Amino acid sequence: MSTLSLRLPVSLHRKLSDLAENEGVSLNQLISSAAAEKVAALMTQEYLLSRASRASRDKFDAVLARVPKVSPVAGDEIPAAYSKRPRRKGGLTNRRLSRPRE
Repeated sequence: MSTLSLRLPVSLHRKLSDLAENEGVSLNQLISSAAAEKVAALMTQEYLLSRASRASRDKFDAVLARVPKVSPVAGDEIPAAYSKRPRRKGGLTNRRLSRPRE
């Protein structure tokens, strides 16, 4: 383990202390868990962006073409009112997955 000296606004420190008490953990444990969750989220985002950059619509369509054409199970049918959305050009580009600007 290592030690980290951290400056926090009083209001945030107070809120973190309250949350730690409500969770029954130490303030250090709460902050450590929160940091670990954030790191995991950022690593997951990087992984998904990396995978998306290698995506190929042609390969995706080829995989879907191998799926047997059978009727859906009762209750899984596409509603009659459903209107097919047009495909976007350019593959998997989703602004919500893009890396936030720093």
